[in-house]
Amino acid sequence: VSERCPCVGRAMARHAGPRLPLVVKNLLPSLSSIFDSQRVTTTAFFAQLLSSHVVNDLILLETMMDSMTGRQKDTCTLVRMLALRGLGNIASGAPEKVRKHGAKLLASMVNGMDDRDDPHNLVALEAMSSLSKLLDHLEQRDIQSMLLHIAIRIRPFFDSEQPDLRRSSIVLFGNLTKFSEGHGEVFLEQILNGLVTLLLHLQDPRPDVVRACKFALRMCGPSMGCEGLCEMFLNHLREDRSLHYGEFMNNVCKHLMQSYPEMLNRLISTNLFYFKSSWVDIRAAAPMFIGFLVLHVDEDHCQQVDLDPLISGELAAGTP
Repeated sequence: VSERCPCVGRAMARHAGPRLPLVVKNLLPSLSSIFDSQRVTTTAFFAQLLSSHVVNDLILLETMMDSMTGRQKDTCTLVRMLALRGLGNIASGAPEKVRKHGAKLLASMVNGMDDRDDPHNLVALEAMSSLSKLLDHLEQRDIQSMLLHIAIRIRPFFDSEQPDLRRSSIVLFGNLTKFSEGHGEVFLEQILNGLVTLLLHLQDPRPDVVRACKFALRMCGPSMGCEGLCEMFLNHLREDRSLHYGEFMNNVCKHLMQSYPEMLNRLISTNLFYFKSSWVDIRAAAPMFIGFLVLHVDEDHCQQVDLDPLISGELAAGTP
């Protein structure tokens, strides 16, 4: 039944607007039902209604938003996920109200990312997707207060075995860079922490994850303080352009070693982690990445490379 609720919600928003206040009033008690199925169905219906401007026109928005917020502690994972979807849908149903309720909506999304009773991360996935929809309508001050927490929290999802989690977390990270003003040095550190992962996942087996990485790297470029690298990301990582990965990485490493030579060991150690990646193309890209880094670093910094973990990493990965 819950799968049909979005269709019902769209139809009622379009054709039964004047009846909605009474419908919503009668359904509100179902959100506290002892039966999971009733809570799921009602939450799914409300979530879809929140994507329509008619909810705001009928002065139902605050009531329904409070109802969705109240479901964040529900014992049913699907209810918690659908509640976040409803809050995210406010971005399309009443974008002008997102600013007013920004702090509350942002807190809900962050709580969703931190959900500890969700073994499959469905709630976190919905929180990341919904936050990406809300970001364009949030106040700068609201998002900046949580910027680093969110960036750190979503970073482990970049390597998730679930492709939707990889894609959503990477897209959200790219969107967060728009709010990094005032957090320049600190957020640059987050970009550098994720840079190797984003570059390697340009070889991800899923095309939608590759597109997400291209987007995130284009967004990160202006914050990196390297004009050549920024231009490369903008020119070579367009969605409609195919990428010659080896040539691209050769030039990326040249710019990295010109701008961040002190990061050589750090970049190498992060790449070593991917020598045992379950994705063949990423496993192959990591040693190539290291080779280009060493090729372009100056002699002084090259002498600082710790060869032991590099050699043991190559042997463990079966690299000849």
